[in-house]
Amino acid sequence: MGETILLKSPEISRRQLLASSAAASLLATPVLAATTKKTRTPVVSTTNGPVRGLVEDGGIHVFRGLRYAAPPVGKLRFRAPQPAAKWTKIFEAQSFANAAVQDPVQGDMPKDETHGEDCLFLNVWAPAPAKAKKPVMVWLHGGGFSSGASSRPTYWGDHFARDGVVMVGVNHRLNVFGFTQLPDSWGPDYASSGVAGLLDIVAALRWVRDNIAKFGGDPENVTIFGESGGGAKVSLLLSMPSAKGLFKKAVIQSGAALQATPRTYATGLGQSLAEVLGVAPGDVAALAAVDTQRIFDAQKAAVEKVKSTETKGFLITGFGPSIDGKELPDNPFSPQASPLAADIPLIIGSNKDEATMFMMDPALPKTTDEAFEQHVAAAYPNDAAEMASALREAFPGYSPGDLIVALGGLQMFWINSVILAERKVQQNAPVWMYRMDHELPTFGGRLKAGHATELSYVFGTYENIRHFVGPGDPPARMTMQMHPAWVAFAKTGNPQTRFIPEWPKYDATSRTTMIFNLTSTVQNDPLAKIRKIMSRYVTA
Repeated sequence: MGETILLKSPEISRRQLLASSAAASLLATPVLAATTKKTRTPVVSTTNGPVRGLVEDGGIHVFRGLRYAAPPVGKLRFRAPQPAAKWTKIFEAQSFANAAVQDPVQGDMPKDETHGEDCLFLNVWAPAPAKAKKPVMVWLHGGGFSSGASSRPTYWGDHFARDGVVMVGVNHRLNVFGFTQLPDSWGPDYASSGVAGLLDIVAALRWVRDNIAKFGGDPENVTIFGESGGGAKVSLLLSMPSAKGLFKKAVIQSGAALQATPRTYATGLGQSLAEVLGVAPGDVAALAAVDTQRIFDAQKAAVEKVKSTETKGFLITGFGPSIDGKELPDNPFSPQASPLAADIPLIIGSNKDEATMFMMDPALPKTTDEAFEQHVAAAYPNDAAEMASALREAFPGYSPGDLIVALGGLQMFWINSVILAERKVQQNAPVWMYRMDHELPTFGGRLKAGHATELSYVFGTYENIRHFVGPGDPPARMTMQMHPAWVAFAKTGNPQTRFIPEWPKYDATSRTTMIFNLTSTVQNDPLAKIRKIMSRYVTA
């Protein structure tokens, strides 16, 4: 049989997987040149003050870098977002503003992207003004809870605007700055510091409620959507009382989060951070005085001090949103769907080969059948032979190493999407399930239908990342199927369009799923054998 090669379970990568440097290098974004001369929009009077954007290609009105809350710096560090100071002079909203503090080395990061604690900004892409109010889509970027920005070229909203949607992209606090839950000794101002980054999003949604009509949007028809970490943020917002009523529909792309970080772990991590920084409990002035970079650099040491108390799950270790009993009362979808989500229609799905960006072990191509079977047996000891057989059947032509990666993607992203959908369909609002199967021809084909590869099809921005999606018309064909479905969902609450087969609602019996590909199809209960085995091992 040859040498036996054992590979680590994908479980180990969940904290870092969405900020993977290997993945980032594949997504490296070229500098995009300006196209036509731009003119300025009329002045828009927001609740914070007057703003003016640019009229760009196709008559799209774009407003970049709009502040929606006060800078969360100094004594506001780690606290819930506060109202922005009002201004009277016209703000020229022509440039993207800061994203959150994060690792400065990311391949998909434009060279002009800036970071800082003062990061509570949003961007608006709107059709030319019209009498009828347009549906609104609010985008929550990926990057786990540690990185990302709404300004990256894949996420530009011009195609949504051309199709009659007002799109808003949100920046918010991340990592240690957005999700440090300080202990009770810090007092009531910090009781929900572990969800500060989510409360930023709630503040942005309130800004949308109060202002979006002035940009041509309908505040009564708001859809939130996000991918990866952004999908997890959508999952959590569905269970937050303060977000109730601020949106009517939701989309979760490759980011179903069933649980949040337990408060015990989160407060222990917050205390650990304060100890690493040498800040006494409740000393707000001392905390405010600590240098930004020092706080960012302290994360690893803080996590190391409490690693023995970690709990496993999708993005719930390290600095991430935690249950505080008020703003985030409980897990969003464990053991059942939050009742706050009952009336929210949902699109949810994942990609066929999610883990190809994260599982790049050079030993994988040499993996033997024996090693693959041992890997499966380690994860599913009571069903090893059945699972190995089901994987080979589901992924014909995959090498043993490819099968290990395929299993990793199913474990990381797919099964949680299925479970979340199962629990959500027990409520009133409809659910639609999808899987994206189109494989990229770039990078030697090794990414296949990997994590985040659907994004430029949803946004219609594939020309911004041609080096990534590949030449020819396949990206346009994928876009023609996915982008209009998202637009239709935003407009009507139903993703059906003439460009795709009939897409029935999901239920726990038929489990009807749209398989997006160059020629899309609909399947009932895809990967049924694998689903049944995995479900026996789910504890969330």
